[in-house]
Amino acid sequence: MKVQPAAFLRTTLPLDLAALERLDSGRYHSIWLPDHMVSFWPDSIWTPEFTDLALASPSPHRHLDGMAVAAAAAVLTENVPLATSVVDTVRRHPASLAQSALTIDHLAKGRFILGLGSGESENIEPYGFDFTRPVSRFEEALKVIRLLWDSDGPVDFDGRFYRLHHARLDTEPYDGRFPPIWIGASGPRSLEIAGRYADGWWPAGAWTPEDYAAKLSRVRASAERAGRDPMAITPCFIQVCVMGRDDAALAQILDAALVKSFLLQVSAELLAGFGFEHPMGPDWRGFHDIDPAVLTRERIIEFLDRVEPEMVLAVVPHGTPKQVARIIADYVDAGLRVPKILDYGAMAGLDYAAASAENVRIAEDELMALCGAAQ
Repeated sequence: MKVQPAAFLRTTLPLDLAALERLDSGRYHSIWLPDHMVSFWPDSIWTPEFTDLALASPSPHRHLDGMAVAAAAAVLTENVPLATSVVDTVRRHPASLAQSALTIDHLAKGRFILGLGSGESENIEPYGFDFTRPVSRFEEALKVIRLLWDSDGPVDFDGRFYRLHHARLDTEPYDGRFPPIWIGASGPRSLEIAGRYADGWWPAGAWTPEDYAAKLSRVRASAERAGRDPMAITPCFIQVCVMGRDDAALAQILDAALVKSFLLQVSAELLAGFGFEHPMGPDWRGFHDIDPAVLTRERIIEFLDRVEPEMVLAVVPHGTPKQVARIIADYVDAGLRVPKILDYGAMAGLDYAAASAENVRIAEDELMALCGAAQ
């Protein structure tokens, strides 16, 4: 399995479908499409006081439906696979997911990848969906999807969360092959589930190459116990990093409020493992505790005052693009094969966005050069 980077297609307004022609050129393994209702950035920080990005967009939460955008991308591309990154199994019934995935795969002529996860509270609880026992619900949803795909004629299913009675999905897969399912998973139970069901795997967080290797090993061990080929599971990762052309640029980026706010996605327990007290307090659970609408300006200012650049640097690869590529190469040694390099430097402001895109491209080129032996 060769090493090849993935690309993101942003599913927020303004939507740039013109970028698809460049992304379909063969450079990328796949295009990943996020699926959110809201972003991780609190409303109180998305103001001109903190970032000039608020001048370009009135809200960080102008999200479009990831599955719908994937369908549009399917008819506007010819070569590159398209993956949702990721759709949760709470807001959409698994029967609808099974049908939608087949639909998009026919539009894409066999290039669609159904990326799934158990969900994040910020996208679920404000809208009244039941978010109890999300991992159990997730596994049952996977069973329903596979059941509908693999069965001929009507099926019955009596589960804890879902029930089918004479349900059918007679739409045949494109070219005789159902869409691959890629799973976002980091916790012990979720990694076990990924091994049983996934054709590809992303960790929601892997903070060192050793951590990535350990999680991948757990996925593969689960696959082997299930009688599956563990090496057929594609190891992926959204590699968050901070890149600058030199130390001065990096220091400016790390001083930006939205870059500091990345630590809101990091738990106090994890940050303590790197020797730091979390600016949000010892009980902070990371992205599970983010509710963009209720994190007040006062609390965010207090948080920002407590953030030290070293805290961010402890949890993400950083440096020049070539330095970051060398760090990601260590993840490749740990088993990674499809990295998406996500430079948080773009969140430092409008002046940094173009530089960030170029930095990512340089890092991708360097990583490919470093990983020639892994092709």
